[in-house]
Amino acid sequence: MNSLIIDHEVLLRLSFFLGIFAAMAAWEALSPRRPLTRSRLVRWTGNLGLTLLNTLLLRLVFPVAAAGVALYASDRGWGLLNGLPLPGLLGGLLALLLLDLLIYSQHLFFHKVPLLWRLHRMHHTDLDLDVTSGFRFHPLEILLSMAIKMGIVVIIGAPAWSVILFEVLLNATSLFNHANIALPLRADRLLRLVLVTPDMHRVHHSVIIRETDSNFGFNFPWWDRLFGTYRAQPAAGHTDMTLGLANYRDPKWLQLHWMLAVPLARHIR
Repeated sequence: MNSLIIDHEVLLRLSFFLGIFAAMAAWEALSPRRPLTRSRLVRWTGNLGLTLLNTLLLRLVFPVAAAGVALYASDRGWGLLNGLPLPGLLGGLLALLLLDLLIYSQHLFFHKVPLLWRLHRMHHTDLDLDVTSGFRFHPLEILLSMAIKMGIVVIIGAPAWSVILFEVLLNATSLFNHANIALPLRADRLLRLVLVTPDMHRVHHSVIIRETDSNFGFNFPWWDRLFGTYRAQPAAGHTDMTLGLANYRDPKWLQLHWMLAVPLARHIR
């Protein structure tokens, strides 16, 4: 049964990834929010190459991933939720919220701690933003994030199904909120009450540091509002704002080998 759950996780995540990626790419082609400033071929080659590299590394270093750790902890009664008399559905939903709070907090720390920022800043060196930017993370950050997530899964005693649901949701929303798609303003205002929208997350990729250091949420927008890191709109507007980091304007940082070297670069911001 346990191996069956893990096998389904892989198939489920891959199916959602490919389906949502295709839908967002088509939407971007039909109704883009902003004109692209750089070659799509160069950016997609680097970003998708990095996605493939990260996927292979995760499978190599963490063969069972977070859901497998959740099953292992559950079998032994480890974790906060495994010791509380909560209905399964309620416990799973609570775990989902706690995991999302973890992602928000981790994202904030990766911006504030200089050593962690060296890893995370590669995500911000993309000079445009589209569906492929959602998986533009340095391999060391990906591995560190997975290790942190596994530890939190054990601590809170998250059910395996909620971990799988969280991973699917995180992948889906990362593709969605990085996508270069035009949403009607009214739809954006309503949707961002429950979900991080592309316009909300695009502020986070602004070249202006006070805007970069805002809107840290990936799935749900509530943590930014609760902890005072929410910024509704970029000062220059979505079509005129500059994306990326001030010291990483050279297009070479869009190439995979240079992307991997970003943590070693001299410039911090």
